Amino acid sequence: MSARSLVKQVLGGVVLSGGLAMLVASCAAAGNAMNAANKVTGAGPTCPDVANIESVLAYDFAANFKIDAQGAAKLKAGTVAALQLKGVAAQVDADLVTACGGLAKDLGAGADFKDGKSACDAAIKAIGAAKGKLGAKAAVALTIREPRCQASLDAYADCAGKCDPKLSGGKAKVECEPGKLAGKCDAQCEGACDLQAAAKCDGQCSGTCDAEVKGSCSGTCDGKCDGKNTKGQCAGTCEGKCTGGSVKGECKGKCGGTCQMKAAAKCDGTCSGKCSVDFKEPKCTGEVKPPEMSGECKAQCDGDVQAKMECTPAQVGVVVTGATDAQAAAQLKGALEKNMPLVLKVAIGMGDRAAQLANNVQATVEGVQGSITAIAQTSGSGAQAAMIGGQITACVGDTFKGALDAAGSLKANVKVSVDVKASASASGSAGGSASTK
Repeated sequence: MSARSLVKQVLGGVVLSGGLAMLVASCAAAGNAMNAANKVTGAGPTCPDVANIESVLAYDFAANFKIDAQGAAKLKAGTVAALQLKGVAAQVDADLVTACGGLAKDLGAGADFKDGKSACDAAIKAIGAAKGKLGAKAAVALTIREPRCQASLDAYADCAGKCDPKLSGGKAKVECEPGKLAGKCDAQCEGACDLQAAAKCDGQCSGTCDAEVKGSCSGTCDGKCDGKNTKGQCAGTCEGKCTGGSVKGECKGKCGGTCQMKAAAKCDGTCSGKCSVDFKEPKCTGEVKPPEMSGECKAQCDGDVQAKMECTPAQVGVVVTGATDAQAAAQLKGALEKNMPLVLKVAIGMGDRAAQLANNVQATVEGVQGSITAIAQTSGSGAQAAMIGGQITACVGDTFKGALDAAGSLKANVKVSVDVKASASASGSAGGSASTK
C-alpha cells in the first residue's frame, strides 16, 4: 500500500468516528500511519508528535516539509495554539463535570455526565427544584469572594520572544489592562490586597473577620440584622459578630482573605491595582496587551499563558431565610457552598478571557488551514506542492479539527457556567427572593 493510500485510509476512519475524545488518538494514528509508510517508501517526512507540545516546538517544519521559514513559523505556531486550546478546553470541561456534577448529585439529581454542559444543565434544573421546596417567602442570599485568575506577564514575554525572532532578547514589551496589574508590592499598594495571613483591613474585607463586621455574613450574625436584634442567619446587613461563615464589608478586627483598601497602604500579600514601585513577578487579572507580533504567535502565547494561569479560589457563603423546609434549605446551602467556587472559577475567573481565547485560536487555526496550499507552494509547484500540502494535512489536519471542536466546547462551557451562577443567584421558583452580595 502506498503512503498516500495508507494515510487516506486512516483519515477516513477519523472522519467517520467523530467526537472530541477521539481526535487526539486519531491524529496520532494518522501521524503514525504516515510515519510508518514514509519510513518504508521514503515518500516524505515524519510527522511531529502532536501529543506533545514540546515535541511540536522542537520540530523543524521548514526542513521536514521543505517549505520557507515564514510558512513553517505560521504552521508551528498554529499547531501549538491548537494543542493549547484543546488542553484549556479539556480542563474547563473537567472542572465543570466535577462542580456542576457535584451540585446536581448533592441536590438529588445524581448521574454520570458526559461533559461539562450536560452536568451544568442538570445543575440548573436541580437548583430550581431545590428552591421550589423552600416556600414562597424564602430568601436565598449569596456572599461571594470572587476568584482572581492571573496571567504572568513574564511568561507571555518569554513565549513572545521564542515565537517571534524580532522579540527575542528581552524586546517583548507586554502590558496589562489599567488597574488590573498584580504582584508583590514592596511599597504602597493602591487597590486590593490578597492577604497572606489575617491582618487589619482599612476598607472592605471579603473572607473572614475575627471581630465585629458591618456587611453581609453567611454564618451566624450575633448583633443586628438590618437594624433588628438577631442571633442567627442574616440575609441583609449584619452589624456585630459573624461566626461560621464569610463576610463582605467592614471588619473591625483582622481580615482573612481580600482587602479592598480605601487608600494606598502596605500589602502583605498580592497587590492588585497600583504599586508605588515596580511590581515583582507582575501578573495581569484583566486583558493582557501583547507586543506587535503575528496572529499565530499571539494565539500561541495566549494559549500558553491561559494554560498556566494561577487562580485564587472563590469563597461562597449562603444564607437561607424564611424557608418552610429546613432540611431542603440546609441541603441547598451545603451544595452551593461546596460546589459553586469551582463554577465561579470558570464563570468569573476565566470567563471572557477563555471565550476570547477560543475565538482567537479558532480564527488562527482557520487561517492556517486556509494557508496550507500557499505554504506548500513555497516548496515548489504542481505535483510537488500538492504532495507537500497533503503531507502537512495528514500530519496536523486532525489537530486543527480538534481545536475547532474545542473552541465550541470552551465557549459553550463558559456560557453555561454563567447560567449556573445566575440560577444560584436568581429568584427562587417558589417565589422567594435571592441576591448576590
